[in-house]
Amino acid sequence: MTDIPTNLTQFLFEQTTKLEREWLEEQTQKNDLDLMTAFVATPRFLSKKMVFNDSKSNGGLVPECNGFQVNGWSLVRLARVWLLLHLPSVPKDQFVKNIETLFDTAELNELVALYSALPLLPYPWEWLPRATDAVRSNMGFVFDSIALLNPYPELCFSELAWNQLVLKTIFNGKPIDLIYGIDRRKNKDLAIAISDFISERFAAGRKIPLQIWRLVAPFSDETTFPKLINLLESELKAEREVAALVCFESKNFQVHSLLSKYPDLELSIKNGELDWSKIESIP
Repeated sequence: MTDIPTNLTQFLFEQTTKLEREWLEEQTQKNDLDLMTAFVATPRFLSKKMVFNDSKSNGGLVPECNGFQVNGWSLVRLARVWLLLHLPSVPKDQFVKNIETLFDTAELNELVALYSALPLLPYPWEWLPRATDAVRSNMGFVFDSIALLNPYPELCFSELAWNQLVLKTIFNGKPIDLIYGIDRRKNKDLAIAISDFISERFAAGRKIPLQIWRLVAPFSDETTFPKLINLLESELKAEREVAALVCFESKNFQVHSLLSKYPDLELSIKNGELDWSKIESIP
């Protein structure tokens, strides 16, 4: 088995009753097949309550995996991830076969737990086909489990797969600020695709989620200039602030210099009073 993070185990047991903890500990002494059976049977032995953990204030549950968090999970989901970490990871072929078997037979909530566990499982590249399949899934909970607050895509996705994940998040009306690593993996191809999306929305007179401009900002150029002028002259404060942030982060001189005409906004950014965290996210 992989090393079980101490903080994760401690937090899990803090959420359980004595009987629930005893059942979980008993499962870890069993063989592969019994552990896999326990993964499926977990809802029969644990409550369906939600768990909440403020990883920012008390440190990460898995220090070796930045971005892994369980806040707002069900206890069953958390326990299932923990049980997976007890499956023997050697020999590799058997471990991979066991995880693949669980994927092949999983129902919705089991799939969510499996995708949630990907950043912690050994042999991370083995799960890449499964992870990219989840991005194409029409099941909202499955998509969310890989796309939102999951460090696996940032670590393992190619640029093409990453861009597809971000674009589908936008098309589905999901909050991109919940994509782990969203700012670190900005890239020009993604910026172009989002600029095209913005142009289509502008032409149709439809609103766009303002947060998506953060992915365009470093690559904005003369083609985005007219849109930024419209935003800077908007009656809506949020739209003016977004345009200012784009100008500030742009590497294009013409776009960047546009901000000098709006000294109040420029000063707010330089003083740290205005950044992307202040821009309203999609609920």
